[in-house]
Amino acid sequence: MKTWLLFAIAAGVAAPCVFAQGNYEIQIYPSETVAPGATMLELHSNFTIEGTKGVIDGVVPTEHQLHETVEITHGFNDWFELGWYIFTAAGPSGYGWNWVGDHIRPRVRAPEDWKWPVGASISFEFGYQQRTYSTDTWTLEVRPIVDKQLGRWYMAFNPTFDRSFHGLSVPDGWVFSPDAKVGYDVTKVVNAGFEYYGVVGPFTGFFPVPLQEHDFFPDFDLNLSPNWEFNFGVGIGATRSTDHLIVKMILGYRFGGKKS
Repeated sequence: MKTWLLFAIAAGVAAPCVFAQGNYEIQIYPSETVAPGATMLELHSNFTIEGTKGVIDGVVPTEHQLHETVEITHGFNDWFELGWYIFTAAGPSGYGWNWVGDHIRPRVRAPEDWKWPVGASISFEFGYQQRTYSTDTWTLEVRPIVDKQLGRWYMAFNPTFDRSFHGLSVPDGWVFSPDAKVGYDVTKVVNAGFEYYGVVGPFTGFFPVPLQEHDFFPDFDLNLSPNWEFNFGVGIGATRSTDHLIVKMILGYRFGGKKS
């Protein structure tokens, strides 16, 4: 019992840093890839209103920290795209604005002529983050993506698998981090719904529930044009190991390729 308690305390201290690694790009992926010859430029802006208040395992506090991430994705053909991320962070007070790291993300999809009943793709995201901002510096994310449009309803599921190659989470091996989205077309322009982001633990044994991370984002998307992307949401953490209140916004523009 004492051994389990010590483990739980240690995991509880480290756990808040796990989701913070994903707070730079809070997004549920659709199965569709960027069109051949086109480039999507996105800005991910995320602000943690209520998070960790002190330095934990060498990672700066997340409370009142602003993340600005630039994502550049280019479509090479009907089934392959390549994305690049530049992570930055500002604050909290005294920490200034800093470069955090970079990730690269190839993604392939099931072509439309396969005529599957659902959209499907898979991405592989690999990169580096500074130790000051993450307990794990070199990581790999494998993200299968399944989605479906049913009338006005849109549903997507991203059963993500994360692996650390350098940092405190290396002994955990592959960690299961399921993400999901449900949205409803209120009008032709506005889609309202919610997104879910979780970190439940390694396959060798999930974390106890209080040490898991579960974040719910009521959100909306604006379908302004085929070339523009806009998403806004407010995240509410459901466990003590999750940042409790986050505001996120995504603004994107596609250029080049086939004209819409």
